Amino acid sequence: MPSAHQVIFCIVNAGFSDAVMDAAKKYGARGGTVIRARGTAGGDSERRYKITVSPEKEIVMILVNVRITDDILHAIYREVGLETDGQGIAFAVPVDQVVGLHQSHKSEQQPDPDGKEEEKT
Repeated sequence: MPSAHQVIFCIVNAGFSDAVMDAAKKYGARGGTVIRARGTAGGDSERRYKITVSPEKEIVMILVNVRITDDILHAIYREVGLETDGQGIAFAVPVDQVVGLHQSHKSEQQPDPDGKEEEKT
């Protein structure tokens, strides 16, 4: 069975995580997690790709339904892609299992371990 969710990772220069989330929310993302990071690319990458590499980075992780992944990835790239000051890259990875999300549609609900279905509100 194909995964119903994917996690989008977006790596941007420090200070651009809000722009990532603004773009993602326009296409249905509800929220994300930001991790501060430090990039390791140096002079060779700067010359090859004609970019300035800022060592201070932010990694934004956004868990989304697979149906909206492409729209969000394209929106993120338009707003903070390599051709912008955010110099971001983004990619998505399938997620095998998810717990803790509020299920808003009965068709998405899973039966409980006792075999009884409960309607969650």
